[in-house]
Amino acid sequence: MAAPADSARILVVDDQPDNVQLLSDILSVHGYAVETALSGQAALDAVARSVPDLVLLDVVMPGMSGLQVLRRLRTDTRLAMLPIVLVTALDPDIERVKGLEAGADDFIAKPVDASELLARVRSLVRVKHLFDRVEAQSAELKALNEDLERRVLAKVAEVERLSKLKRFLAPQVAARVSLDGADSILASHRRDIALVFFDLRGFTAFSEISEPEDAMRVLREFHHAIGTQSQRFSGTIERFVGDGAMVFFNDPEPVPEPCVQAARFALAVFEACREPIERWRREGFDLHIGAGLAYGYATLGAVGFSDRYDYAVVGTIANLASRLCSEARGGEIIVSARAAAALPETFRREAIGPLTLKGFRDPVEAFRLSGAG
Repeated sequence: MAAPADSARILVVDDQPDNVQLLSDILSVHGYAVETALSGQAALDAVARSVPDLVLLDVVMPGMSGLQVLRRLRTDTRLAMLPIVLVTALDPDIERVKGLEAGADDFIAKPVDASELLARVRSLVRVKHLFDRVEAQSAELKALNEDLERRVLAKVAEVERLSKLKRFLAPQVAARVSLDGADSILASHRRDIALVFFDLRGFTAFSEISEPEDAMRVLREFHHAIGTQSQRFSGTIERFVGDGAMVFFNDPEPVPEPCVQAARFALAVFEACREPIERWRREGFDLHIGAGLAYGYATLGAVGFSDRYDYAVVGTIANLASRLCSEARGGEIIVSARAAAALPETFRREAIGPLTLKGFRDPVEAFRLSGAG
């Protein structure tokens, strides 16, 4: 579909004012915006100020001829697709060859036929507008590609940064640091959390009489069970400490019913370790898992120095979970009174009486967790 005539601007170049007036009148009546130039230099100046949609260029002019103007315009690569129509009263065959060699797009013989003029102008303007549209779309596509490339590079950098952070921080903590910055999450803050402490019973004696490769294999399997289940239940691994591990819930990302999540997580770890423990037993390794679960407020944040940080839990709850874990026999999960109270009735637990725990002045009420129902 041709572009509307009033959207096209035509530059008419002729040293004869009468010819300029005639061409201008024909074009203006049909909605074209017309600019005029009475010399070759004036034409070059007009194009330099604002590139038109088409140039009607007289061939014979004093000073600078139309062919010279044409050659000057074609030396500018930005004007390669500017339609230029030569208007001449000379022998059309001779002028056509010269014009084609100089870069003309079309020819109109004098005296000008209005219908022919309009048909040629309309056709060339349509082509020019189509080219301009393609150029605009190409520029837009280039900008979109550059923007996409910047986004991809930024995303790659973010992934690389997150990957490095995950070497030192729990995945949830690393993700928050990468997204919000270190200050937002690594600063000390208070939060009520549920915390589970695990210990691999019998590992110290086992490692003293076993090959290092066997000891490392057992630890990998033990840590793998804890790690995969912590991801499943949205837990944050505070640290692996040899034959132990600490995992907490409700920080840095909020978790609905953190005690329920922590209890289900602990039971899932015991279930995941059932097969490895049985296999270790067949290999002659007397190993079992004990766990302690506590619920309460703690201070959380970064500890360490500028080259290495850990995301740590500080407070009585961490000590309580660790001491409860120490009281647990192989295969037992010992739960604090507050944590037990936060669990629905569907969880099977039994009171085991007050426990005297190291570091606690008064005996502590505790429960044995045996299932989720």
